[in-house]
Amino acid sequence: MPKIKDHPLRYDLVNELHARPFPALTVPCHAVYVAIKEPEHAVNRDRVADRTHLLALLDRNGSPHPQPDATHFSGAMGRHHLKWESHTEFVTYSAFGSGLSARAFDPIEADVFPEGWLANAPGTRLTSVLIRVEEMPEDEAEMLTKLDDWFVPESLAMARVVDGAAVIAGDFRIDPAGHMRFAVFVQKGTGERRVGRIVQRLCEVETYRAMSMLGLMRARSLSGKLNELDPQLSRLISGMNSTDHSPEEVLQTLLKVSAELESLAVQFSFRFGATEAYEAIVTQRVSVMREVRVEGRQTFGEFMMRRYDPAMRTVKSVDARLRNMAERATRAAELLRTRVDVERSAQNQKLLESMDARADLQLRLQTTVEGLSVVAISYYAVNLLAYIAYPVTEGLGISKGMSMAVMVPLVIFGVWAMVRRIRNKFH
Repeated sequence: MPKIKDHPLRYDLVNELHARPFPALTVPCHAVYVAIKEPEHAVNRDRVADRTHLLALLDRNGSPHPQPDATHFSGAMGRHHLKWESHTEFVTYSAFGSGLSARAFDPIEADVFPEGWLANAPGTRLTSVLIRVEEMPEDEAEMLTKLDDWFVPESLAMARVVDGAAVIAGDFRIDPAGHMRFAVFVQKGTGERRVGRIVQRLCEVETYRAMSMLGLMRARSLSGKLNELDPQLSRLISGMNSTDHSPEEVLQTLLKVSAELESLAVQFSFRFGATEAYEAIVTQRVSVMREVRVEGRQTFGEFMMRRYDPAMRTVKSVDARLRNMAERATRAAELLRTRVDVERSAQNQKLLESMDARADLQLRLQTTVEGLSVVAISYYAVNLLAYIAYPVTEGLGISKGMSMAVMVPLVIFGVWAMVRRIRNKFH
């Protein structure tokens, strides 16, 4: 094959497909997961601080460092295997350890991430999860007894996943130690990679659920602002045909409301767009687990449909309301602007008619003044010519009065012709 120059990003793009492999977990084991996010402007956060925080954890355990500018890292950290990922708005730490504590979901398992180290995190804890992975007991009733003892029955969601390879369960509640808990019961003979995929997807479901729910909080705050603007916008639109206020005043008020709505759209568009993307990930992660109901219990998909989907519909509803109000304000402003333009055109038309009448009057006055000017110029011209012609007319025996009488028509005609010629030249 002839040599050809590769695109400079070819290998980077291919390597990105394999950058975040699923962990390989041996049953029994446990996982501790933490997601950290800046409360505000997380997209533009200081990513150097994220890396510094990771290195501080690795140095505590004498673990090797990741490559410079790396966005993910996987390696041994003491008795655990650490997986670190930097995302658009948050960073995640996953620690996988073999064996189980005697007490289910013992908070001491979370000590793999020391409190002092967490306190110095460049951000706040978005979520933290404890996952207990053990073999499926031969008697399924024993598993159900454990789940009823570990979780709140009202909120418990469980399902047989990945073609019956495991049963996952959780109640999506935060325990007194501040962690969310999930249990995974694995069938004998299930591969390590498959177990790792199940655990990883549970972490992702919880993380992206939490990230998408941030949109609900923003939607609630935005809803209050829209409740204030909506009546004001409705009054402006309803009063567009009223004569109580001039169209210019109404237009200025309407433009102010429209500008405020556009400002809100700019402030909330990213969060609502991110919520939509995170919701799609949650739905996809749940669907790929291929859930099957266990003993009539609600599945993760049913739990999401009942508790999670209404929140997402609220976000979409508020987003749609904001867009509709902005469109209404824009359309109303366009209509009002058209009305103002029409009224101004009518005023301009009247002004032009007035100017035409004034110009016609000026033309008539000009014609009158021209007639008077011809008489005045002719008067002085006849007198001057009479003085000039007097020596000649006296020798011929023509009186001054007769000579002036002869010159008057000629002079008047000549002056009139001159004035007319000058006027025609200018026109």
